[in-house]
Amino acid sequence: MTWTIAPEPYDSSVATALWRAYYTEVSDRWYLLHAGHRTDPDELEREIAAKPGSELAPPSGQLLIGRYEGKPAGSAGVRLLDPDTAELTRVFVVEGMRGKGGAPLLVAAAEEAARALGARRIVLDTRSDLVEARSLYARLGYTETGPHNDDPYAEHWFRKELVATECVNGPS
Repeated sequence: MTWTIAPEPYDSSVATALWRAYYTEVSDRWYLLHAGHRTDPDELEREIAAKPGSELAPPSGQLLIGRYEGKPAGSAGVRLLDPDTAELTRVFVVEGMRGKGGAPLLVAAAEEAARALGARRIVLDTRSDLVEARSLYARLGYTETGPHNDDPYAEHWFRKELVATECVNGPS
């Protein structure tokens, strides 16, 4: 049972399908909690179309797709907010693949992608009802901080300093 994680264009069919699954799940979760119904289908389509993910394209961003035994199973994206700070976004594992270790691998790969973009820190935001996400980030060394954006749905903000990874060779 193996995960592979690799960059993928934000507008590929795989990335688009995972974005749709992610957005549907988090939107429905919010509406069910706050309004007692799922997301209106027309609104869902407008929001998905309005946020295609172009900010996750190189040279200032990267979308990563996780595959479990070769099948698309999750995503994570990073984008530079400034030369030293990357934002982690779209961390998602499809329901049937959860609990198989993919989320920590996706976040680690996103952190490495952020380092490759030159970031020294990574930030993210999430909602109170996404308790699994908040638990994951705390477990992975993220610290809750004050707001770094004004997203109306954000209720929790996290930050992590990215330590440079080095390969140290022994004596020759």
